[in-house]
Amino acid sequence: MKMSYLTLDSTNITAEHICCAISDKKCAQSYAAKKQWLSQSFAHDYVFSRLDERAKVFIEYGPAETAWQPIDADNYLALGCFWVSGKYKQQGHGKALLAQAIHAAKAQDKHGLVAIVGRKKFHFSSDTKWLLKQGFVEVDALESGFVLLAYAFDNNAPTPSFLKHLHTAKLPSQGCVVYYSNRCPFSEYHVQNSLVESCRNRQIELTVIKLESNEQAMLSPAPSSIFSLFYEGRFVTTDISACMDSRFDKIVLNMKS
Repeated sequence: MKMSYLTLDSTNITAEHICCAISDKKCAQSYAAKKQWLSQSFAHDYVFSRLDERAKVFIEYGPAETAWQPIDADNYLALGCFWVSGKYKQQGHGKALLAQAIHAAKAQDKHGLVAIVGRKKFHFSSDTKWLLKQGFVEVDALESGFVLLAYAFDNNAPTPSFLKHLHTAKLPSQGCVVYYSNRCPFSEYHVQNSLVESCRNRQIELTVIKLESNEQAMLSPAPSSIFSLFYEGRFVTTDISACMDSRFDKIVLNMKS
């Protein structure tokens, strides 16, 4: 089967879809904000490549030095969102898109690729087991369950790591704290609406921190700048659906147990 992919840039971002939230009208403003975020990131050699169909099949990557990720990975490319969904799974799209990123890294004389994932599969992060099968290896880990994977082209290349402050970061011990950015078209709506409502209904103090630059993302205690929810000083989830009233109690009870 022939696979055709489209790379978005400043000339076509307005007219082309970006896969996520295609039919979710309530997230229309968040969707526009993600497009704006991409438009600004293209100036820093960020890449968004997707299947040339109306589907959720795409990969994002860019220089680790300007990635909205708290990592030390000079001269690597950092994977962002990487998603193959529904009926498009098991058709080779994941390997084809990853091959694009590997080819780009080699063409730019990079040391390799890095990816922030979960010890177990985290929402809005790449599939850890699948990346390990493709040749990535674990190079750093946090108590919260976040893992940094690397795919190095040379055994003598510097080993990437999480920034040191992530191992000692302290958060407020009361209430919920959320860090998010416009890297995802779901985050703005669900943080500012669903999560605010869920916390208000339960009289839980909520602190919302929106990351507006890669510098802020790198300095934050949140390994995932897309969406990281903390409760009573502990990391809870990267799953944005936890903001919803119907899902919130399960998350809170799990953290109390």
